[in-house]
Amino acid sequence: MANCCSGPVCASSAVSPRFRRALWAALVINAAMFVVELVAGLASGSVALWADALDFAGDAANYAISLVALSMGLMWRARVAMLKGLTMAAFGVVVVARSALAFYHGVPPEAMTMGLVGALALLANLVTAVMLFSFREGDANMRSVWLCSRNDAIGNLAVIAAAAGVFGTGSGLPDLIVALGMAALAIWSGLAVVKHARQEMLAARSGGMPATVSRPLAGHR
Repeated sequence: MANCCSGPVCASSAVSPRFRRALWAALVINAAMFVVELVAGLASGSVALWADALDFAGDAANYAISLVALSMGLMWRARVAMLKGLTMAAFGVVVVARSALAFYHGVPPEAMTMGLVGALALLANLVTAVMLFSFREGDANMRSVWLCSRNDAIGNLAVIAAAAGVFGTGSGLPDLIVALGMAALAIWSGLAVVKHARQEMLAARSGGMPATVSRPLAGHR
């Protein structure tokens, strides 16, 4: 494949059939959970569930884009990763705005629905994360896929904790705190993917590979 590195990661897993199958499975799981959490979030009034639903939708789109990008050269894969990183960061900004609106209205969400759907989402994301774990040290495109699944699992644990907090206090504040935390994680991870994608784009233009392409981003091991 044009502009692909010659290291073991690119040679064995960047376009492997196993990675393609994992992406297809992740795409189906995330699309289904988007529908479930969207309905549950709107019904329960939970900002955290609504935010997680948008995240599932974004991830499903990202997995679809990744499947297309697998047959491309390094430059195009880096461009796709750049788009995905910007999308992750934009998601965080949208969640911040939605949280501000929920705080203004001040109506606490329904805790039981939050907890049950959060647990279901956690199971879905753990399955996805396990499928993608072995590909976390590939190029920026593959790393962004892994970061999405990892962030989602962390977010689901936080949603479950928020549900317990809402149930115990009768306040919507735990829901808002978790939603803002998920937004911060999305923005930070998105910017990390953008930074690495930019390194790969520069390396592709110069005919080389960035030194970081065969090792994980700092803080994402």
